[in-house]
Amino acid sequence: MSLIYLDYNATAPIKPEILSLVTQVMGDVGNGSSVHRFGQRARKYIEDARNQMAQLCHVTPEQVIFTSGATESNNTVLSGYKDKRVLVSAIEHPAVLQSAPHAEMIPVTSDGLVDMEAYEALLKQSPTPAIVSIMMVNSETGVIQPIKKLAQMAHEAGALFHTDAVQAAGRIDIDLNELGVDFMCLSAHKMAGPQGVGAIIFKEGQDVPKLMQGGGQEKNCRAGTHNTAGIAGMGLAAKMALENIKSYEETIKLRDHLESEIHKISNKAVIYGENAPRVGNTCNVGLPDTPAQTQMMQLDLDGIAVSSGSACSSGSFKPSHVLTAMGASEAEAKSALRISIGWATTADEIDRFLEAWSKIAKAKN
Repeated sequence: MSLIYLDYNATAPIKPEILSLVTQVMGDVGNGSSVHRFGQRARKYIEDARNQMAQLCHVTPEQVIFTSGATESNNTVLSGYKDKRVLVSAIEHPAVLQSAPHAEMIPVTSDGLVDMEAYEALLKQSPTPAIVSIMMVNSETGVIQPIKKLAQMAHEAGALFHTDAVQAAGRIDIDLNELGVDFMCLSAHKMAGPQGVGAIIFKEGQDVPKLMQGGGQEKNCRAGTHNTAGIAGMGLAAKMALENIKSYEETIKLRDHLESEIHKISNKAVIYGENAPRVGNTCNVGLPDTPAQTQMMQLDLDGIAVSSGSACSSGSFKPSHVLTAMGASEAEAKSALRISIGWATTADEIDRFLEAWSKIAKAKN
């Protein structure tokens, strides 16, 4: 039985070209901070990747800081505002929510979009928020927030704007200047790169809070020896994501076929965020009265990997805070599966999932 991986939002399979580059760089010796030729070779990998990241985000290379991942990136940005008023959306990743436990929550609608009236009211309250954090694409539902408008509203109120863009890279355009954001955080492994490397993209002239103390790497913004192989892999992943963004239409077709068939299989199925703008690779489907844990175990026995939400919290089988923020009951949230697909997913794999899931759904009818 061949295994089927439909959990790209947790981590995407690394592309062969990227794996080859990472392996090559790991075989080299050299610290990018050293001045000898070995260090210079390592530094070239880093700076080539910085240029590739800059092209993905439509910024200059000087606006790119490498980190160990989006969790560190989000923590770094929000660490500068611990004693100030902060607004975050109720559907953020734990890396944002736990970085700003004092933050005020911006509610969302039943479609998973920021409630604009509530957001505007929060912005008008005194004191003015120092920073607003709203993710670009939700990792559980795929819902795309109107970041440009949200950032504009924050700036008009006198606040900075941060966005976790992890699930957006390679799926929609992430032009930092066009979106008008001050900070944008990214992760390599969500766009078919290696795990353990991320980046902060920041507005030109904007000061970046400092979290990691030590050496002067990354222009004194992020101390610690560079993960040269990971950074090189992230750069190539960014280059390939930018080049292949138009071919993402094929993924949308697969997702639409998946959801159309789900509705045919069960008229009880609920697809969260279905009526909102979404990226084309994510489907979050609830099957009332059938716990996600039960569904995942049965699917895993059939060789199919899916999840029940964010990979950082799904192991606990708690109800998704994203879905409850959208109005789902605890029981409904516990019945939801996230199917996320990507560059290596085939139509046959989608059909195999549908065949396996239909047995689960029909057992409850």
